[in-house]
Parts: sequence; C-alpha cells; structure tokens
Amino acid sequence: MKNKCKNIYITTPIYYVNDIAHIGHAYTTIIADMLTRYSKIVGYDTYFLTGTDEHGLKIAQSAEKKGKTPQEYSDIISGKFRQLWDDMDISYDKFIRTTDHEHKMGVKKAFETMFQNGDIYKGNYEGNYCVGCETFFTTSQLIDDEGCPDCKRPTTVVKEESYFFRLSKYQDRLLELYETTPDFILPKSKAKEIINFVKGGLNDLSISRTSFSWGVPLPDSMDEPEHVMYVWLDALMNYLTGLGYGGDKKLLSYWPANIHMVGKDILKFHSIFWPAFLLSLDMPLPKHICAHGWWTKDGEKMSKSKGNVVNPREIISAYGLDEFRYFLMREVPFGQDGDFSKRALVDRINSDLSNDLGNLLNRIQGMSGKYFKYKLNSKDVAKYHQKELNIADNIVTNLENYIFVMQISRYIEDIWKLVAMANKAIADYEPWNLMKDGKTDEAMALVAFVANLMAKVAVLVDCVIPHKAKQIAVSLGFEINPQNYDDIIVKRQLVHSFFITKTEQLFPKIEENFESIALPTQETNPSVKTTSTIEDDNIITIDSFFATTIKVGQITEVHDIKKSDKLYRLLVDIGENEPRQIVAGIKAYYTKDELQDTQVCIVANLKPAKLMGILSEGMVLASKDDSGLSLIRPDKEKTKGTKIS
Repeated sequence: MKNKCKNIYITTPIYYVNDIAHIGHAYTTIIADMLTRYSKIVGYDTYFLTGTDEHGLKIAQSAEKKGKTPQEYSDIISGKFRQLWDDMDISYDKFIRTTDHEHKMGVKKAFETMFQNGDIYKGNYEGNYCVGCETFFTTSQLIDDEGCPDCKRPTTVVKEESYFFRLSKYQDRLLELYETTPDFILPKSKAKEIINFVKGGLNDLSISRTSFSWGVPLPDSMDEPEHVMYVWLDALMNYLTGLGYGGDKKLLSYWPANIHMVGKDILKFHSIFWPAFLLSLDMPLPKHICAHGWWTKDGEKMSKSKGNVVNPREIISAYGLDEFRYFLMREVPFGQDGDFSKRALVDRINSDLSNDLGNLLNRIQGMSGKYFKYKLNSKDVAKYHQKELNIADNIVTNLENYIFVMQISRYIEDIWKLVAMANKAIADYEPWNLMKDGKTDEAMALVAFVANLMAKVAVLVDCVIPHKAKQIAVSLGFEINPQNYDDIIVKRQLVHSFFITKTEQLFPKIEENFESIALPTQETNPSVKTTSTIEDDNIITIDSFFATTIKVGQITEVHDIKKSDKLYRLLVDIGENEPRQIVAGIKAYYTKDELQDTQVCIVANLKPAKLMGILSEGMVLASKDDSGLSLIRPDKEKTKGTKIS
C-alpha cells in the first residue's frame, strides 16, 4: 500500500447563505469530493471540510427582508446547503458554520494573536463599500466613480472607526511566495493577474466594522463592544478553526491544506489576504489555491432575473447524480468557464457513458454468459495480450500526475482510453469467431482481458462516478477499496477470476427531443418554386454539429518532424494546464515564424492518433483551393480556449 500516513486536507469555500445552492456551488463541491474520494482510495489519510459563511451586512439585510433574525435565516439556508450535499452523497468530514461557537472562539484567538504580533492597529476608514461583495474599493478601482469593479452594482461611501491589518507589510513576502512556489495558484495561468495586483501596491486592510452588529465580536481583551470582524477574516479562518484552531487542536496535524478549492471570483481573497493572515499567525501556508471558472447557461450568464439559474437538484432528479458529476468534470478543463446545456449533458451521457462504458459492461456480461457460464479466469491473459496490458499500465501510471495539478478532464480522458482499448479488442479479436474456430482458451483470455480493463476503469472512476463504479464492481464480482487499488492499479496485478453477475443497464440511453433551431430563410415569392442546393447526404443535424468541440488556441511552439516535408509538430495552448500537441500538414504553406504565437482554430475533442509516430491531440482547421491552403483564424484575438459555436 502507499504511505497511509500522508495527510491530505481538502476544502471548499464556505458558501454564503444569502441564497440557495446553484450549479457553481455544486461544481466546486463535486470537484473537492472527487479529489477526496481519490485520495482515500489511494490510501491517504484525508480530511474534507465544507460549510457555510453566515455573517456580514448582506446576510442581515436578507434576513430582514424575510422577516427573520439573521440566525434564523442562516439556519434555514445553511440547512438547505447541508441537505443538498447529503443528498448528493458528498463525502465531507466536517460541515462548518461561522456561527459555530468553536469557530468564533478560533477567530477571536487569531485576531488577538495578530494584534499581539503588531499586525493590527486602530484607525479610521473612509471608502466605497460593496455590500454584495463585502469589499472596500479605492476610487481608482470604481466604475464611473461609483460601480463595484467585480459585480458592477453601486457602492456606498462608508466612514467609520476601524481596526486595520498591515497587509502592506506582507507585499514582498507574497511576491516571493508566488515566485518560489509557481504552483501555489492553479491553474498557473490565473497567477499573473494576482501577481500584477500585488505589484501594484497593497493597502492595509480594514478588518472591523461598527455600522452593523451581525458578526464575530472582537476579543474581550480589546474592550471594543461596538466592533465586529470583517466577514472575510471571519470566513477565511474556517480552514483552521475547522481543524480545532483556538480550541481542541487534535486535527491540526492535517494542516497545511493541500487544496483550497475556490471559484475565480474569490481567488484574490484566498491568494492575497489568506496567506498574509497565515504569515502573521506564523502558520504554514497551503500548498495550492485552485480556482475554477464560471458556468453559463446556453451561452448566457446565469441570473435570477433571466430565470436561467441551473438548480443542481432538478438536473440530478432528471438525469442522474453520477451523470451530472461526470458532465461537470469532463466537459470543461479546470480553470476555464463552461457552458451548461441539457443538449450537451445528454450528448455526454449517450456517447461517453451509455455507448462507451455502459455498452462495454453489457458486452462483458453477454460474452461471459454465452461462452463461459459467467465464470472467467485470467491465467492466459498475459500470454495473448501482454502488449495491450503494457499500454494500459503505462496509461494508468501517469494518471496521478493529473490529479493534484487539477487536470481532471485529462484524467478522465485517459481512463476512457482504457474503455476504447477494451471495445477495440472485442472488435479486433472477434471472440465469437474464436469460439466458432474452437479457440476457447484465446476467447477466454480475450474476455478476461477486457474484464480486467473494466476492473481498472471501475477503480479509477470511483472518485468520478462512485455509484456506477460500484455497480460495475458488483457485476464483476470484486470490491473497490484501497487494497484492490494497490493490487490492480499500483502493482498492476490481474484479477485472477471473475464471476459475472448481470445488473441493470448502467446508463440507459436518453431519448430527448430538443427544440429545433430555426435557421433564417430568404423571403421568396410564393409563386416561384425554389429548389434546395444542399445534397441530402451532406446534411447533418444540429446535434451532430454540437458533438464537435472547436476552440481557439495559440501556437506556442513549432517544430520540424524528421523525414517529413509536409508536417509540423505544433504545441497549441487552448487554456488547459498544458498545451496540446498537434501534428499538422501545413509546412508547405507556412514558415515557423509565420505560425509562432498566432491563433488558430482546432477540433479539441478529436480522438488522439499517431502520425509519423507522434501523438496528435487535435486538428488545426484550414481551407484549401487552387490558390493554396489558409488556416481558419479568428479575425480578432480571443481568449485561449474560447469555444466556437
């Protein structure tokens, strides 16, 4: 087994209780849950914290509108968050609330410690305050001298007595942190904005309020009954108080956090304020702040006024929990914005889950029952399939490299290479013909080989689709646990024997009619007969078009390929953690200098293939006629990874 003593501490942000949970909250929590499940199956001692943030002026105002006290209102909304996570089988170890007594004691302890260390002082504050973002902004940051630069809503001028944290004191140490720990912020592409912000100069941070009372009071030793703590100091401290800071410290052995999972809108608070607070407290810094993108709905930003906010409970009820989890983690590379549509969800379910994975389990059940009375043994698998086993083991060996650098979609993509390998083996070796020719041992080895690939897949996707993974394991007759992870994945052992059980269909195909998209047509004289110029065999449905993912990428490197006069090896950045390698036959039309740092359009979900022995992970789009070849490019520079639709 791997070293079980290694501690892994994973957190979500604590969610603000001004409204019910939406797809963004679910996305953050599901990714953290996936990382937790993975860490536990690997054998790491893992602790997962989530919860709710319940203080601040915005909560007090929301409660008043509902005719509730802030505590009553917080109890209701916090309860809904916790119930949703429980219904979604989120494997958290602790659900923390900032109204918990233990948390408030820990926050007071931190304030007192920072004050004693000389990092907190008393002064007066005047500035523009955004209630929605719970943040002060300087005049230069405002939009049109009034608007919040983050949410665009009007700010309010606030003048009050305040305690300040010496944030400016830590500017150089923060810049040193970003330089010496380049993966502190993930994806790394998010770090540049933070570094530039800090280089622009940090002002000391107002960390107490007197204009409202719904918050954590200052320590009794301060003798300041009119002051409550700034909500972000209160909220960020949950990552320590959730482990017992300021009280029972027995869980503090999990600190520092391995992963703080956050949305990109709160990255600044977590990558600037939080490490500065920790430096003041002389506490070790977290290893990674991981910022994911936002979700839109059918290409539009979600808002209650538009009525297009995605309720995770409704989607799960209609399409399934594991299906929802798979879509969120597979559809969009971590860090990029994603677009949610039912069409895209159904396409993923029908293609990846039903056609690929579910059909493979059906084939294993069918072949094992028809040929071997549901009993398989693996004694001849290596004899006939050692080459494929080596390829599969090489794929599996590299998977953990994706996990803790947040290349989750790539992790799933590589697992699906095992699924494709299994389906291809059945098509290539044709067990029905092996049985017809009397090659029973070869047929047994083939079906057992495919079952072993499926066992590997089940163990590896347990963190992604845990309920369906267990259904696969039940059908194959083994358990998913750390010991079997060690045997099957780490030690590359085959499952010696299988007793296959027929189970209900893993992912029933969804038949759902989406509204057709009306294309504009030219008005014609009704007396004139028109004839379509489109050949019937070239017509595709809109579903077929949406099955192709085309993205804008930037060429970062161009390399010659030995023995080829036509091909370049390109590295193309499409907003993922690592650039894609693409082999393109454009050498006769473009020089390296003409391609370097230019933008192109690529098919991003094309099945990887080898050309001249080099793996190509996409296709560059171009048009060609008698005058030559031209790349298809955006006419204005676009953000890397932007989808074309």
